[in-house]
Amino acid sequence: MFTRSAIFKGRVKPGHEAEFYSAVKERLVPAWTQMLHAVEVRVYRPCEAEPPGADVFLVQEIDYPSLAHLEEALVSSRREAAVEALESVQHLYEGQHHHIIYERL
Repeated sequence: MFTRSAIFKGRVKPGHEAEFYSAVKERLVPAWTQMLHAVEVRVYRPCEAEPPGADVFLVQEIDYPSLAHLEEALVSSRREAAVEALESVQHLYEGQHHHIIYERL
């Protein structure tokens, strides 16, 4: 099993927290769930973090059966839909995100 995570660092713009997290549930989670070969999608809103992770405001994880399945998902048209969904909420936060791929041991 392989997991690709997205770690969002920065902050949700003040006064837009409810709008952002609502959009995550209504737009992003459905788009991420539709990723080709996705087995499970998990999304977390950090409640507390030790430095230097205090600037993490969202973590997303998508499980795939194999690295080959994950790589196929990243070039599929469903990924394009997920990117578009993400672009629709980018005005609500300041920062960036990066991805990490994990192999379950």
